[in-house]
Amino acid sequence: MRTGRRAWIYVSLALTALPLAGIQARQDKANELYLESCASCHGANFEGGLGGNLADGQWKHGSADSDISRVISQGLPNLGMPSFEKTLSAEQIRSLVVYLREKEKETASQTSPPPRPTEGDVVKSLEHDYKVETVIKEGLRTPWSLAFLPDGRQLVTERPGALRMVDPTLLPEPISGTPQVVELGQGGMLDVIPSPDFAKDGWIYLAFADPLDGEKKSAMLKIVRGRIRDQAWTDEEVIFQAAPDFYSPAGHHFGTRMAFDSGYLYFIVGERGGMMEAQDITRPNGKIFRVFPDGRIPEDNPFAAQKNAIPGIWSYGHRNPQGLAIDPRDHSLYATEHGPRGGDEFNIIRKGANYGWPVISYGMNYDGTPLTGLTEKPGMEQPLAQWTPSIAACGLACYTGDKFPNWKHDFFAGGLRGELHRIRIQNGKAISDEIILSGLGRIRDVRNGPDGYLYIVLNQPDCIVRLVPAK
Repeated sequence: MRTGRRAWIYVSLALTALPLAGIQARQDKANELYLESCASCHGANFEGGLGGNLADGQWKHGSADSDISRVISQGLPNLGMPSFEKTLSAEQIRSLVVYLREKEKETASQTSPPPRPTEGDVVKSLEHDYKVETVIKEGLRTPWSLAFLPDGRQLVTERPGALRMVDPTLLPEPISGTPQVVELGQGGMLDVIPSPDFAKDGWIYLAFADPLDGEKKSAMLKIVRGRIRDQAWTDEEVIFQAAPDFYSPAGHHFGTRMAFDSGYLYFIVGERGGMMEAQDITRPNGKIFRVFPDGRIPEDNPFAAQKNAIPGIWSYGHRNPQGLAIDPRDHSLYATEHGPRGGDEFNIIRKGANYGWPVISYGMNYDGTPLTGLTEKPGMEQPLAQWTPSIAACGLACYTGDKFPNWKHDFFAGGLRGELHRIRIQNGKAISDEIILSGLGRIRDVRNGPDGYLYIVLNQPDCIVRLVPAK
């Protein structure tokens, strides 16, 4: 193999704390590395030549990521495949694997495309046939979250700042007097969830991008609770608010989902682009929190007694989780998380656990340059499933209804790239992952409805649909 240009040390300011010293890794993009190192044998379009086709999903020497990395690194001398372990770094090899997975998915989507439902048509899936029905078709602006009240009314948030109470498909004016919100990039009015005891206490919880001192230049996630009376927000109480030093002008990675279980409120704070801040338990960035419903900190939280640590932290090392759900069978907490380019994750969330970002990742930088060569490391959790290429994971529900009995307790993970995945967990492992639908729009949220149907919040178009049995 010819290198084609002088190698240099791969440096990323955000990763200065990572163990990169001594690694000679160029900042070539994955497509450049492929054309330089692989195309002469495997074809510029992955079609094969002296070597095999690399986009058809037929991996003769092992189909796991680790198998592909091993072949690139060690080569196949008996078959004329050279070793690249002395000329490509682990980071570069990982970026090549991500690139190959993207091309593999692209080919598969053309030859065996996932279901693309049309309203009213029967869609066949492995366990159930279903139809799509539109619940709210018009009037929403970037809907972000959906929640149901005991009487069947729906709460819908819109990222520009509105909270609406829908009864049942009538779209009224937004609730007045809700907190000031800044629509900063991905931030805005985000998640909503009623108290588990809503019928008694009337509390509704909101998570949103809070502007620092009322200005739109800097923001951080904030969580409050309040009540709705006569279409007005009242009785507001702050549940979580970061110190001003943690506010940022960055417009991405707010995270943000909430879930109640066993008397606790769990919620997500994204790493806000801080990367290594996700590893720092003195900062809220890139963490999942556990608090009492009024914001008090449980004494048995993993870092509650640790000096300088933020006591509400339940787990850390997260990038940008935007799905959170409880399995009612054993009260386990699950989350879906945005990776960078590749490496979206489906995780079971454990007390005090480190989920590795950005030290380990199955992805690469968005521009195709290497991120890290490590996909695992002692003391850091492995995902139950990971999606490379990314599905842009957003929204997660554990199905608990009775209309689709064969889906009972399966997890449904949405993605901003339009796919809805059904994941089955057995004995602590993800044993199947089926794409239920695609092509309806950007899936922002997935929720159980009290009627037993599965509800999906969509952007582009901005609407809410539900899945109902075909019969």
